[in-house]
Amino acid sequence: MDTLDRRNFIKYLGATSALSALSYNPLSFALSGSKSKAKIVIIGGGFGGATCAKYLLKFDSSLQVTLIEASDKFVTCPFSNTVIAGMHKIDFITHSYDKLVKQGINVIHDTATDIDFDARKVKLSKHKAVEYDRLVVSPGIDFQWGAIEGYDKTASEIMPHAWKAGEQTLLLRKQLEAMKDGGVVIIASPANPFRCPPGPYERASLMAHYLKNHKPKSKIVILDAKEKFSKQPLFQDAWEELYPGMIEWHPGSQGGTVTRVDTGKMMVYAGDDEHKGDVINVIPPQKAGNLAKHAGLTNDKGWCPVDQSTFSSSLKKNVYVIGDASIAGKMPKSGYAANSQAKVCAASIVAELQGFSPSSPSWVNTCYSLIAPDYGISVAAVYRYSDKGIVGVKGAGGVSPRTAPDSFRNMEAVYAESWYKSISSDIFG
Repeated sequence: MDTLDRRNFIKYLGATSALSALSYNPLSFALSGSKSKAKIVIIGGGFGGATCAKYLLKFDSSLQVTLIEASDKFVTCPFSNTVIAGMHKIDFITHSYDKLVKQGINVIHDTATDIDFDARKVKLSKHKAVEYDRLVVSPGIDFQWGAIEGYDKTASEIMPHAWKAGEQTLLLRKQLEAMKDGGVVIIASPANPFRCPPGPYERASLMAHYLKNHKPKSKIVILDAKEKFSKQPLFQDAWEELYPGMIEWHPGSQGGTVTRVDTGKMMVYAGDDEHKGDVINVIPPQKAGNLAKHAGLTNDKGWCPVDQSTFSSSLKKNVYVIGDASIAGKMPKSGYAANSQAKVCAASIVAELQGFSPSSPSWVNTCYSLIAPDYGISVAAVYRYSDKGIVGVKGAGGVSPRTAPDSFRNMEAVYAESWYKSISSDIFG
């Protein structure tokens, strides 16, 4: 199989959510004859937590699985940029937990406030504490408020981050619609690591698509704390082709690192440079969700160290951390990565409870980005566990070719939506 064929094979599997926890066979658990009846509690109902809850029951139907999630609906960050650009309504990225309940998962809509590791209990805001034998923490990310001077939660109501989908997504969309033709959109992108590395550049692309069709005199300025970004040549080729002169990108070494904002003046300050915007999207530096830090699951950099073969916490016993909050080697912080990690974690928990060691796991990540409704690009990768943790498999995957014809870009856009519908069904269907 040559490189392009191999990449397309992985891409197809990514679009169908077929390649996850490669070394695990769920039937081996279901037919093993050993049922643990253990209590498993999962905190966080996103791509990681909801997937883990579902697959725990697939692997061992005797488990008592409880999912704790504050919101009664899950609004995904993947495809939220299409809502900002007016391609989809918010309902398209909003999912119910009803089908998980029907599958036998006890879903509690409440906020986890603390964890008693000695008593193995999760304390809740409104309900009584929930006991566990094993705990999975999937808290996602929170923001380092104040890392950018002047940018706090209150400021985000004027300069939205829209990096947690829902109300912020709609706010940024509303601001874009209200902006005058000839206005300036500023996107401030943080340094690594952060959730969804290609996300700011897809957002700029789809905003440009909207502006090109409705406010063609406008422009977008990306102020970036980094020197390079995911799929950069593909993005910049597409910008030159589809939106010439509309998108400017400034790396950190050329005045791209935002240090201060002034919401009253709608100003952004990066080094000695000042930028005035009509719509300002500030994506602040990030860390593991606040509960993880409060519970003592994070290191001094704000992320959760884990045994990368199982995702068991390196700091607390009988606890697993998955998704964006975890330190997962070379895997990016993405929805598909969290989904893949969740399946490995679920398999690891069942294996431990049934008294055997699973084989060495593998993972996959496929990431699509839309430049326009009919123009997509992608990157795909397979990962394995090694003595260095999770590493990429050399020669597996790759990025979209730079010289691809329009028909290829169009099919990548089709694959992107197929991927989203498939993974949503995999989790919530």
